[in-house]
Formats: sequence, structure tokens, C-alpha cells
Amino acid sequence: MPVLLTADLPADSVPVNTHLLRRRAERLLELTGQQAGELSVILLGDGRMAELNRAYRQKKGSTNVLAFAMREGEGPVTGPLLGDVVISVETAVREARREGISLHRRLTVLLIHGLLHLLGFDHERSEAEAEAMEARERELLTLLHCERRRGTMTKLAINVDHVATLRQARGIVEPDPVQAAAICELAGAEGIVVHLREDRRHIQDRDVRLLRQTVKTKLNLEMAAAEEIIAIAIEVRPDMVTLVPEKRQELTTEGGLNVAGQQKKIAQVIGRMRGASIPVSLFVDPDSRQIKAAREAGATFVEIHTGRYCDARTEEERDTEFALVAQAAEEAYEAGLRVNAGHGLNYLTAARVAALETIEELSIGHAVMARAILVGLDKAVREMAALARQKQ
Repeated sequence: MPVLLTADLPADSVPVNTHLLRRRAERLLELTGQQAGELSVILLGDGRMAELNRAYRQKKGSTNVLAFAMREGEGPVTGPLLGDVVISVETAVREARREGISLHRRLTVLLIHGLLHLLGFDHERSEAEAEAMEARERELLTLLHCERRRGTMTKLAINVDHVATLRQARGIVEPDPVQAAAICELAGAEGIVVHLREDRRHIQDRDVRLLRQTVKTKLNLEMAAAEEIIAIAIEVRPDMVTLVPEKRQELTTEGGLNVAGQQKKIAQVIGRMRGASIPVSLFVDPDSRQIKAAREAGATFVEIHTGRYCDARTEEERDTEFALVAQAAEEAYEAGLRVNAGHGLNYLTAARVAALETIEELSIGHAVMARAILVGLDKAVREMAALARQKQ
């Protein structure tokens, strides 16, 4: 089931995840019953596409997609060589912006459209066939949208704040979040997350310093952009920091950081962290404006806030919120940001987010700690790690 994907793009083209598109093309061959088929996907700029459009269709200018089938006459393909789907990425960028969707979603739509042409569909022959082709496109897009990732496995980072919450409730020394972090790593966690709040309601300064000495994977320090905490971060030098909003009365972080509303201040903090060689992630809602502001502020990562997806009360609402998370993740990737996700994820909701090709890491705390009370921390982490890393 080979897919040959070639990208011959202008030097200033936006980033394209060719791995993701190749995987989607392979799955489309399966979904259309063409497992033995061979497909060529070519990504071009407007200039080269205009040349093809003029040579083969006698039309001026670029177009979004062309399909060149390896068959003679009308009817479906009968051999293994399906043909070529040629897509102009520059045209797709403009169309994606106009439609308010991510570039990779638009590229996927064009890929489906081109493949269906190779398989004998033609929307120009009749209105009935145009409707049939459009319905098939929607069906395939929906099936792909529900697919699990098939490439690199998503990493799991465990937040141990609530171990410290239990300790602070009694004002004693147990349970110890440093010991808990070590158990999490041994059970397969690939990162440890702690939030050093200004009010010190759970994690304490000493915890952060000890974790810096003992964590073997990656230490991610969540923090507000407060001068006292900034100074501690620069002193301790975690592997990364995640800037989050912080309110005195909240039970936990309630929403994403308003990067667009305080971009200058956040950019200054990022600059200070960069001076200490500390990468910065910004915890943001799945909102295009915040993602754009995060890129302009100089962030290395964004962590997409998954709270509304996890809190949805109906399946329809959850699907809507998941689509926003998926689109935000693709937009962030296209902007050159690395993408994590977290907040509210549990054993029922995590796998779907982990399946997104653009997500590198999930940050999960409360659900794992709640499960650990019943089955033990080692088993709770292993169960969540299995969900995050499973491939279809």
C-alpha cells in the first residue's frame, strides 16, 4: 500500500507535516478498498501548479488540486497504479484562511477530492454525481477524523501537585511529591509536572529544588508570570516552564492564558527564560488568536487547554470541543510551535487527544492521582501511559 509523497515547495512556504499527510493518504487507500493501490501525492507552489493547469487544462493561473489517473477512458481504476494527486499548498493556505480551518485539514480535503477523481468520481458530469462525490468526501473526512495516530507515540507527563495537596492538608511531610515523581518515572512517565503557585497551596520551593536534582526524565515547572516565581525558575533551571494564569480563589487553573492581552509582558518573560536556556510553553485555550500571539511572543511550545472537551456533557458537545482542540493543535504546528495538551484529561478522554498527530505530550495529574488511591500509583501511571501510547 505504498504512498509516494513529494514536496517541491517554495523556500518561504509554511511548514507541512508530510508524515501526517502520508499517513492519511495510506488510510484513505484502506477506506476506499485500494489497499493494493499505489498513489503519488505531489505538493507544489502556485507557480508550478499554474504550469500544470495551463498544460493539461488550458486554464490560466493556479488551482487547488489536480488528479492524473492511470487509466484509460471512463470508469474506476482497475490496476494497482492509481495515479497522481497534485496539490498547491499556497492555494490551500489561502482557502484554509478563508474558511477558518487549519491548513492540514484543507490539505486533507483536497487529498480526498483528488483521490476520488482517481477512483472515477467526477463532479462535473452531473449534479447527481456531484452530490454523491460530496457525500463520499464528507464520509471519508469523518472517518479520518476519528482515526487513531499511527506514527510516533505521544509522551505522558504526570503532574504530582495533588500529592502535595494531601500533604499540605495535614501540614506534615507525607505523602512526598518527590517520591511520587520517582514512582511515576519508573512506571513509564516521560516527564514530571509541578505548579509552584504564588500562594504555595501545594508544591513548595523545597519540592521544586529536590525534583530538579532527582527527576531523570523532564521537569516541567508550571508558573504564573510573577517576579518571585520567575526568579526561582531561573535559579532552579527546570527543563521547561509552562506559563499559566493564576487566580487566588480558583480550585485549579480554570482557563488558558490570555497571551494576546499581555503579549509584551509574556514576551519579556520568555526572553528572560531564553537567556537561562529554558524553553517556554504557554497554556492556551484552543483559540487561533491566542496561538498566533504565542508564536509572536516567542514561545517554543503551546499546551492546548482540553478542559472544555473533557467537561462536555453530551457527545455532540464533546465532538465539537474536540474538533476545536484538533484544529488548534494543527494551527500551532503550522505556526512552528511544538504542541502539548492537558487539563481535565482522564482514562476516558485522554486517548482521543493522544491520537492527534500534532500532539507531542499529554500533561495529566488529577485523574491519575484519583485512580492511584484505588489501585496504586504505579498501576495508575502504567494504565494511563498505555492509553497515551496505543496505536491502531
